[in-house]
Amino acid sequence: MDPIIEEGRARWQARYDSARTRDADFSTLSGREVAPVYGPPEGADQPGFERIGWPGEYPYTRGLYPTGYRGRSWTIRQFAGFGNAVQTNERYKMILASGGGGLSVAFDMPTLMGRDSDDPHSLGEVGHCGVAIDSAADMDVLFDGIPLGDISTSMTISGPAVPMFCMYLVAAERQGVDPAILNGTLQTDIFKEYIAQKEWLYPPEPHLRLIGDLMEYTTAEIPAFKPLSVSGYHIREAGATAAQELAFTLADGFGYVELGLSRGLDVDTFAPGLSFFFDAHVDFFEEIAKFRAARRIWARWMRDHFGATSPKAQWLRFHTQTAGVSLTAQQPYNNVVRTATEALSAVLGGTNSLHTNALDETLALPTEQSAEIALRTQQVLMEETGVGNVADPLGGSYYVEALTDQIEADAERIFEKILHMGGGAAAEHAIGPMTSGILAGIDNGWFSSEIAESAFQYQQALEKGDKRIVGMNCHTSTVSGELEILRISHEVEREQNRVLTERRAARDDAAVTAALDALLRAVRDPAGGNLIPVIMDAARAEATLGEICHTMGEEYGTYTEVPRF
Repeated sequence: MDPIIEEGRARWQARYDSARTRDADFSTLSGREVAPVYGPPEGADQPGFERIGWPGEYPYTRGLYPTGYRGRSWTIRQFAGFGNAVQTNERYKMILASGGGGLSVAFDMPTLMGRDSDDPHSLGEVGHCGVAIDSAADMDVLFDGIPLGDISTSMTISGPAVPMFCMYLVAAERQGVDPAILNGTLQTDIFKEYIAQKEWLYPPEPHLRLIGDLMEYTTAEIPAFKPLSVSGYHIREAGATAAQELAFTLADGFGYVELGLSRGLDVDTFAPGLSFFFDAHVDFFEEIAKFRAARRIWARWMRDHFGATSPKAQWLRFHTQTAGVSLTAQQPYNNVVRTATEALSAVLGGTNSLHTNALDETLALPTEQSAEIALRTQQVLMEETGVGNVADPLGGSYYVEALTDQIEADAERIFEKILHMGGGAAAEHAIGPMTSGILAGIDNGWFSSEIAESAFQYQQALEKGDKRIVGMNCHTSTVSGELEILRISHEVEREQNRVLTERRAARDDAAVTAALDALLRAVRDPAGGNLIPVIMDAARAEATLGEICHTMGEEYGTYTEVPRF
């Protein structure tokens, strides 16, 4: 009898018995009762089982909670945003009325780049890949009739994340909601912008100052809100492998832990405010292994490298989105199958929340019908399949455990490379060694070249036919016709600019100027204190996103990536 296994089983049972479970039927379709978790038979000996363990305890390979989804199902959080705030507000109300458990805001490209809708660089882009938000007044409209104190909101924005968050806080104030009770997630992850997505505003150092201020502010003032969602999704969509996605993302996360520690924050206090955002690609078992390895690596590094002692500080909580890059314009109805398979891998990997892509997203923003199909995909998994009845049902599988170990080992080798790039103690950045390596890898183009090489190898495999995509390089005949897609009228941009002009004319210009001047003084003063309250004052005065970002840019400057071939 292995005491590690039996003692762990007893600990799990005690935790399970003391936890709440949902009032639901946890039997199979045939009426067979199933256990909440499965492990080695009693009395069995399984060497290395401590790396697998039991749900709800270190190293969390099998999940964060002893109850799995019996305690609480994953949050259905559909990513949505298009046109103006009025149109997106209607879509949000549809999602919530149809069973969505939280909102995830998609912003248009001008907003993601910190520009106003009437900026010359915004021409033709307003409302096309997300919702246009120019000021706190737009945020008021976006959440009109949606009580911000009662829902969890995720905002996928990094470069201008802090000003956008301040506008969100002002919108909550105007609803009469105490910002201290808000719950949600702000992406904010600037490292992945330099690595993959390329939507930055300033050089890295100013962004790290803003992120550090945000971490300090939320830790002290809004404890339930997660200031950082460290994102691997965009890294994977750019062409990274599963191991690269995992390693680059967790390395970025370690860098933000170093940032918090450099600000004098207690790791057990601020680390629970970090969350993650992963891609669920179409290779079913590899994705499950990736998610399980992610929890185990994060817990070990948080405990052994950063001294986290509380379980919540060692937990890796993550949102998953199915892989947009896996969708095809050819035979788009096949995308429903791809999305369902990817969503199932996320669930079996223990995701905490999930977005399922719509079948037409490779062509345009989702229509109401395709958005509903995407939502129902999650609900079918949740309500009909029984996949939430057992915690980590694939735990102990020879294949899944081997894949988990392999991906973990690959990630550790990449961490060593990143730390080596940092140059050791002599060249180490003031924030920490992983930050030093990340900044070096950004500066010398290493991350981009690694992703480009992986993408190139995959494309070669497709062109040779070694890798197959149904409807694209095999099984290409079809009887399906063209889809009706959502088209954003140019009138959206004209109307957004008209409203913006009216708001500028109606506001107190002296108050705006004073708020922006105060912001510039704070930005220029290294000892100027936390910038969040100063940016909130500008948002309250209806300073626009472009004005706030431009004001900070007067001191911070811009960043241009050095081209490398």
